[in-house]
Amino acid sequence: MAGVQTAVSLREQGWRGEITLLGDEPHPPYDRPPLSKEVLLGTVGGEPLDVRFDVDFDALDVDLRLGVRAQALRTDARELVTDVGALRYDRLVLATGAYPVALPGTAGLTGVHLLRTLDDAAALRPVLDARRDVVVVGAGWIGAEFATAARKAGCAVTVVEAADRPLAAALPAEITAHMRSWYAEAGVELRTGTPVAAVEAGAVLLADGSRLPAAAVVVGIGARPATGWLGGSGVELGPDGAVLADQGLHATAPGVFAVGDCASFPSARYGERLLVHHWDNAVQGPRTAAANMLGGDERYDPVPYFWSEQFGRFVQYAGHHTTADTMLLRGDPATAAWTVCWLRDGVLVAVLVVDRPRDLAQGRKLITRSAVVDPEMAADPAVQLKFAVR
Repeated sequence: MAGVQTAVSLREQGWRGEITLLGDEPHPPYDRPPLSKEVLLGTVGGEPLDVRFDVDFDALDVDLRLGVRAQALRTDARELVTDVGALRYDRLVLATGAYPVALPGTAGLTGVHLLRTLDDAAALRPVLDARRDVVVVGAGWIGAEFATAARKAGCAVTVVEAADRPLAAALPAEITAHMRSWYAEAGVELRTGTPVAAVEAGAVLLADGSRLPAAAVVVGIGARPATGWLGGSGVELGPDGAVLADQGLHATAPGVFAVGDCASFPSARYGERLLVHHWDNAVQGPRTAAANMLGGDERYDPVPYFWSEQFGRFVQYAGHHTTADTMLLRGDPATAAWTVCWLRDGVLVAVLVVDRPRDLAQGRKLITRSAVVDPEMAADPAVQLKFAVR
């Protein structure tokens, strides 16, 4: 998404020079969100490639080169080294995304799957079609989405999480405690506080000595920026491996920009550097990068947004919060629809919404405006969020 959107944005903003778009996969560019949903269940047309972008690269005069992998970057010579030769550039956009973290000791094991690419999703389709026993390692967003699809397909599903609760890295315990019941309602067994000790043929062994039957193991324990190939290039990386972009999405080398999952950026709105691994960031960032590549001076400081469909619920999040922010429950998490708000010095900085789309739409606008809200009114689900502004 980030690479394609950059090319499209450059043309929309008036660039008439050459554009070369490289991708290391053999497939035409495609949308990733359906991979953990419709593609797994076979509901996107007849073929997985029905998730391709509706972009005419020929009409845009974009030289699309598939199956080409970047190997090194020589910023002093403005040269990108690939597995099929070197390419000169005037401006370069890094949009290499992220790669899924593998479970240690499982490399090359039959029946162990990651879920990041179209080929990953295609490999899992037969597992779901056969309704086999599946163990999911990781109770994060991707683990919950895959478990949802697998249950819809009729698989027996066990989700194993090393932390003591689902979504431990993303949300506070007061919230995730209510999400635990979602698994049980869907017929998914959730085991928390139980790290994986080993994976063997047909089974997953847990640290507590349990042995879980598993015709397939799906690993969803996070992702890391795909930037290892940039070592020694002069493009500075952060401790998380992300390209350190500035507010204009320039990298630390002349003529180099970075967008999407592979780059972090300083947010004036939140007072810290953000690394956002979500679809919306891959859409918004390229517009800013394209404008600045053409001589602009735009600053990138979005309100991060993402969504997740899991266990019959539509979960949306906008903004960014920390443990120091004040959390307000807006409705009862034991019910079907509710919202969580986070305030920082009275300013609304983030909302988590479960099946309350109006709260998301209004909350996102208020966050963009840095609106100060009345805590008592904001916590009342009968009051529209826009009317809680002081």
